Amino acid sequence: MSIEELNDFFQHKSPEEVLRYFIREYKGQIALSSSLGVEDQALTDIIQKIDPSTRIFTLDTGRLFPETYSLIDKTNMRYGIQLEVMFPDYRELEKLVSRDGINLFYNSIEQRKACCYVRKIEPLKRAFNGLKVWICGLRREQSVTRNNIQLVEWDEANGLIKLNPLINFTEQQVWEYIRANSVPYNILHDQGFPSIGCQPCTRAIKPGEDIRSGRWWWENPEQKECGLHKR
Repeated sequence: MSIEELNDFFQHKSPEEVLRYFIREYKGQIALSSSLGVEDQALTDIIQKIDPSTRIFTLDTGRLFPETYSLIDKTNMRYGIQLEVMFPDYRELEKLVSRDGINLFYNSIEQRKACCYVRKIEPLKRAFNGLKVWICGLRREQSVTRNNIQLVEWDEANGLIKLNPLINFTEQQVWEYIRANSVPYNILHDQGFPSIGCQPCTRAIKPGEDIRSGRWWWENPEQKECGLHKR
């Protein structure tokens, strides 16, 4: 089926039904790229119930919160798995920091994106080797940069299918799944952090603020993407 046909076919299907189909059709060539946010934790739980052998990887940028590292351990213990952890190329990282400083991301959007590229995008591209489908926890409700995403998309830059099973879920629905299934989650979510990335680039938000407002808070909303989900 084409991308358009897949979207038509699955538009009223549950995330479980969507994942069951793609994991079966692309076994050994599909993986969840987990940010360890609640969406990806929910997807991890669903995937483990469908096929525990499905690959799940995460990116360690070197600037994560201690609570995020704890969640990796909790997730591994909960499901009896070993999440694959991808790291930046130390040579490129050393070069970047030597040239622009350790906290270069505060200086300009260009330098922030350069940091994201070395710490996140390049490792992600390496993780894509051998894949035909990458599963993401994107939801339309998350931000203005994501309200036009589709359930199934063709990622031209990486040459594979991008699958967003929770695209139509609300934040409430995600949390309902997390609680109903006792899924481990980052305790920072209980401290006002709805979206958690690198420690220097993430802060808690106030009640009523946009859920992505704590990420790169010094930038305009339409610029708040690291490049992983460039469209």
